[in-house]
Amino acid sequence: MNKKKIINDPVYGFITIPNELIFDIIEHPYFQRLRRIRQLGMSDFIYPGATHSRFHHAIGAMHLMGRALSALRAKGHTISPQEYEAAEIAILLHDLGHGPFSHSLEYSLFPQIPHEQLSLWLIRRMNADFNGKLHMAIRIFTGTYPRKFLNQLVASQLDIDRLDYLRRDSFFTGVQEGTIGAERIIKMLNLVNDELVVEEKGIYSIENFLSARRLMYWQVYLHQAAVSAEVMLVEVIKRARKLLKQGKSVISTPALGKFLSYEYQPADFEQNPDLLDAFSQLDDGDVWGSIKFWVHASDKVLSRLSHQLLDRKLFGIRMMNDAPDKELIQSYLMRVQKVYGLTEDESKSFVNIGTVSNAAYISKNQTINILTKSGEVLDVALATDLPNIKAMSKIVKKHYLCYPKELSL
Repeated sequence: MNKKKIINDPVYGFITIPNELIFDIIEHPYFQRLRRIRQLGMSDFIYPGATHSRFHHAIGAMHLMGRALSALRAKGHTISPQEYEAAEIAILLHDLGHGPFSHSLEYSLFPQIPHEQLSLWLIRRMNADFNGKLHMAIRIFTGTYPRKFLNQLVASQLDIDRLDYLRRDSFFTGVQEGTIGAERIIKMLNLVNDELVVEEKGIYSIENFLSARRLMYWQVYLHQAAVSAEVMLVEVIKRARKLLKQGKSVISTPALGKFLSYEYQPADFEQNPDLLDAFSQLDDGDVWGSIKFWVHASDKVLSRLSHQLLDRKLFGIRMMNDAPDKELIQSYLMRVQKVYGLTEDESKSFVNIGTVSNAAYISKNQTINILTKSGEVLDVALATDLPNIKAMSKIVKKHYLCYPKELSL
């Protein structure tokens, strides 16, 4: 079988699959599942073009990883063929553990288990399937490989993951403010003591990268309508799970039903290998398919929420600097009870509060280091007189209140 395949990517053009091992990894059912996981969750409700998948992103990230490693090699840094391949595999599989709608349901279906942990478990299972050939990739993924820069390329403030998703998400949403010069940044990468740095002449590209990331959060990832849609999706899942706990019948696909009926803990996955196989069957289609059943549910809350979500009748949302006062929340709860004929407890599914935060650059635990022309290595926030970078180091937090739009006060 010919495994020298080329993928036509709308962002980068033709991407060549590097070797037979990576081809076989891409063909694995765990990786193919990423075709059925939306990269941006519910964002296509706002940006119709945002239907790209985690599969898209992973392939693009693998391509950029190869470009970055080649750029470092060209500057005289030794990277063995084994390290090169393992780094490409690590970034290719870094999002393997994302559940339906990516981040949207991460802490609803699996409140105690971040997707990174699920990714690691799945990669380890794949490593067994591939007779230990992913061992070095696992060490790079977990940060236990001695050459620190390889892990930094996978997970850091300036990693290949971010370089791809900003450019890709900007492309598919049409939000031009998110455009970054990924190729320029990659050309400016260098190593000092086996740690990743950016040459000083690339500092303006880094400023653009951080600015684009901040803008993409407000315009795409934390767009008000996207937050509203995600809140509704979470409430649908919470309601279905609550009804199951009460012993009521809730029709769903087998894959979703398994994870609705019980909140699994990390120990459950470690003790029961079959759970990973069950998880590998779970994708966006399970949720949408189940919601189409729930539209006809006898439970008024589940039925109404499902119907509104399916027809994109989203909650209204207010963003504010301070938490909404209790009187305002209570007034909405009472209107929902009266108009929808619900109990006080049931009405809480339609009135939601929460917070969102945006920080383009947090240098507390990880920094983007600049290699100055004098050979000094400095945090980007200290290496520049650009006020934008310093401003982007501050966390901006906003409170929100969601409620049925037709019941606006």
